[in-house]
Amino acid sequence: MEQQIIDYLTQPGYKPLKVTVLARRMKIVGKRKPVFLETIKQLVEAGRVKQSRNGTLRLRGVSSLVAGIVKRTSRGSGFVRPHETPPGLKSGDIYIAARDLGDAHSGDEVLVRLSQRRRAGGQYCGSIEDVIERARNIFVGTYQEREEQGFVEVDGGAFAQDVFVGDPGAKGAKPDDKVVIEMLRFPTHFRGGEAVLTKVLGPRGKTGVDTQAIIHEFGLPTEFPDKVLAAAHAQVEQFDETDLADRLDLTGETIVTIDPADARDFDDAISLSQERNGHWELGVHIADVSHFVQLGTPLDKEAYTRGTSVYLPRHVIPMLPETLSNGLCSLQQGQVRFVKSAFIEFTAEGVPIGVRFSNSAIKVTRRFAYEEVMPIVREPEQFKSNVSGKVRTLLSQMHKLAMILRRRRFEKGALELTLGETQLDFDDDGHVVGAHEAEHDESHQIIEEFMLAANVAVAGEFSDRNMGFLRRVHPEPDESKLRAFGEFCTSLGYPLKKYQSRSDLQALLERVHGEPAEHAVNYALLRSFKQAVYSGIDLGHYALAAEDYCHFTSPIRRYPDLTVHRLIDRLVKSKRAIRGASDTELAKLGKHCSETERRAEAAERELTKIRLLKFLEGRVGDELDAIITGVEAFGIFCRGLEIPVEGMVHITSLSRDDYFDYDRATHSLTARRQGNTFRLGDPVRVKVVHVDVDHRKLDFRIVEEEGKNPAKKPKRVKAKRVRAGRKSTPQADAKPSGQKKPAKKKGRKGRRRKRGSI
Repeated sequence: MEQQIIDYLTQPGYKPLKVTVLARRMKIVGKRKPVFLETIKQLVEAGRVKQSRNGTLRLRGVSSLVAGIVKRTSRGSGFVRPHETPPGLKSGDIYIAARDLGDAHSGDEVLVRLSQRRRAGGQYCGSIEDVIERARNIFVGTYQEREEQGFVEVDGGAFAQDVFVGDPGAKGAKPDDKVVIEMLRFPTHFRGGEAVLTKVLGPRGKTGVDTQAIIHEFGLPTEFPDKVLAAAHAQVEQFDETDLADRLDLTGETIVTIDPADARDFDDAISLSQERNGHWELGVHIADVSHFVQLGTPLDKEAYTRGTSVYLPRHVIPMLPETLSNGLCSLQQGQVRFVKSAFIEFTAEGVPIGVRFSNSAIKVTRRFAYEEVMPIVREPEQFKSNVSGKVRTLLSQMHKLAMILRRRRFEKGALELTLGETQLDFDDDGHVVGAHEAEHDESHQIIEEFMLAANVAVAGEFSDRNMGFLRRVHPEPDESKLRAFGEFCTSLGYPLKKYQSRSDLQALLERVHGEPAEHAVNYALLRSFKQAVYSGIDLGHYALAAEDYCHFTSPIRRYPDLTVHRLIDRLVKSKRAIRGASDTELAKLGKHCSETERRAEAAERELTKIRLLKFLEGRVGDELDAIITGVEAFGIFCRGLEIPVEGMVHITSLSRDDYFDYDRATHSLTARRQGNTFRLGDPVRVKVVHVDVDHRKLDFRIVEEEGKNPAKKPKRVKAKRVRAGRKSTPQADAKPSGQKKPAKKKGRKGRRRKRGSI
């Protein structure tokens, strides 16, 4: 079997395949299958066969073929980011010329054949050998007619040319309608693409059409299947709030919820008591979604497929039908609700010393909006007439314990970036009419600390029991990125010698708080971090300084939390040891949940961007205060402060008669003659010069204020010389990585909270 596998992997033209596909190609069936799988495992462990992160197999040493994800630029060329850096290849993306891209497009998983050619700076070049998996084949665009033929200009600049869709008027489409198309033939550098028009969304610019466009572009599920709705209705019919035989009855306890004023579902509630010895018992009570959504049922399968609720501006796509998400699973004031309770015992100093779980029933005593809490905590006597003494005492105790936990968390090395969160304001028609800075006072911190404490306690208990569970992990940053961050801070006048020390990093963040360098330091550190994901592997959570962490507190809107609740249910009901899921199951689940989370976030960003661009479309010439969020050799990216939209200032608009030194280490562009420096995090004044909603592009120009330069000239390390008047490089259209997620929005219909996304 070993020789058969090696022979197949060395065949001319072999392209990396996943294990199941390889078995099928080799016609491995029946009793040979277990032998085949065991042999593959041994070959991988022995290092003779390499298995990539996406599961494809190839022989070690075959480094001319590299798998990765392609990103096209609007100029026709592209870059491939390898899944893993093969031997002999320096870290970084592989450049693909337009003629070598074939029909691969942004997001596709591709196989690249490396060439001997190198670009300036030693960057590797290659050509697309094969498209392993398409990112998508459904696109949204604007319908047009030319020479009695139909064409679609795809939104976002995905394709350089319009896509042919055949005879005019298909599906009743009219020029300037937004339409959905399915690709039949992807375009290449040498020929156009062809698609079939599948749906007409409505006239371009009509209210709501942009939301439908994003839903179809990202393949977001909308309507629930009839069998799922029927299953949810059946749960409503079967619910009996008096049947508490197997539950801890807490309906007489003082329990509160604290949520946004416009929230419609409430998935967490808090109780708290302090013993005579000073010890605290914190009760975190989370909606028992697992009671209603049983494993393998239509409700469960649909929730798994969706993975998460999606929060678009003024439109929510829930993970569960609203009879559950806004009804039975919502911890409404005065209603008996089923919960999973985690009771965490702390010493008087906030040291956790134990946790226990129960299936409980509660009746929320009082629901609070965030804005109501701190006035009661600060002046409880002022609210004697409308808030009971028990509730006032509870809020006071909650505040006291939360601040103790918060202080201890930062002492352990937790990090908290200060990146102002802006919320959008809408009129009744869903148009952006302004923005405001979101508040994040101590009332928010109370709930944040208790949710974090519960997530840590649950994960720690599972880990102590050697159970397999889905973790929320945040891997440590690469040392090289932290070192570069340290150099950047030094260039700003804030030396950071121990860049690997979390306590030193947090001390730096506190030191720059309120200083001119605050934005620069926070943005630079954010760009140094890796992305948090779901995984069964114990990688810890870097930003939270937690060895074990999972998501337990939001099962109404996140499938990972639902899986954690099912494990707690087994712990409560069984006296035997619980093993949990296998590594293979957790790997599959973690990948799926991470992908649905990223899809939801990307959809929200795109629709937010569209709404903001529409807001600015009629404001060309307006000036904005902004922050530099990205610096590249071809220009700078800036994000507005009051209007949180990101646009680009191309290097040619900075100065046509100057050279610029691009310094990657200090994230800066410095004009050689004038001496002006544009650096990450610098405040700038910009003017809106061009808005293209369909292509989702925004161009700014720096407004020169008399007597002011954007920043002082930094110490040069090693810079790339760039002439402003030159034609830009292909990288000019690549979006810089690590950009801050656009802010949450105000005024959503059916808004849910989005706690604990870390």
